[in-house]
Amino acid sequence: MPVHISIPSPGPASLAALMLLLPGGALSAETEFTTENAAAPKAVTPTAKREPDPIPPLAAAVTDAESIQRVPDDLLQRLGLQLVLDRQHRQLLVLHDGVLTRRFPAAVGTVGWETPAGRFRVMQKVKKPVWTHPVNGEKLGPNDADNPLGSRWIGFHRDCKGREGWDGEQYLDIEGCTVAGFHGTPYRWTVGRAVSHGCVRLYEENVQEIFEMVRVGTPVTVLP
Repeated sequence: MPVHISIPSPGPASLAALMLLLPGGALSAETEFTTENAAAPKAVTPTAKREPDPIPPLAAAVTDAESIQRVPDDLLQRLGLQLVLDRQHRQLLVLHDGVLTRRFPAAVGTVGWETPAGRFRVMQKVKKPVWTHPVNGEKLGPNDADNPLGSRWIGFHRDCKGREGWDGEQYLDIEGCTVAGFHGTPYRWTVGRAVSHGCVRLYEENVQEIFEMVRVGTPVTVLP
């Protein structure tokens, strides 16, 4: 069954940044595919009032040559298709037989909520995901322009360690399991910035292209 996660009501600036480690809302396809065993994020009242952080800047432009320099040598020797997310340059690289074939700008986790670094594989692919509001239960599907997941979800990481800290606008304490993945976004201005709670936002046209490229099991590497 869907897991409903309660999150404090966001201010205008945080609306685009909220909910993206999933928790944040229930994720489902027509068969009610969702995250499981997640607990509700709780707002933590700080001892002193803290003003929201400035919106993070866009990543600086880099060349293909600069991009490939960040990729470990052993990945350049790997055959087949693989995805490499460069958090530093906030871009997703597509490699085939060690050759860079495509680059896409990406939004990644903000300070303290960084997209998990390491080597993973695609775990889940969901076309036309349905997002359920964690507070009022409202569902946003593929025909809703404000669906924070866009039209595609590609999950690659799950852990149950919980997380807590300042997210740029408020303190959150998340207990239970979370997942991270690539997905579309209606908030195009966030792509290229470090603004999420760990997930990777892509332009809608790009996530649809990547969705068709990958399968469950495709290697995913996240560079710190």
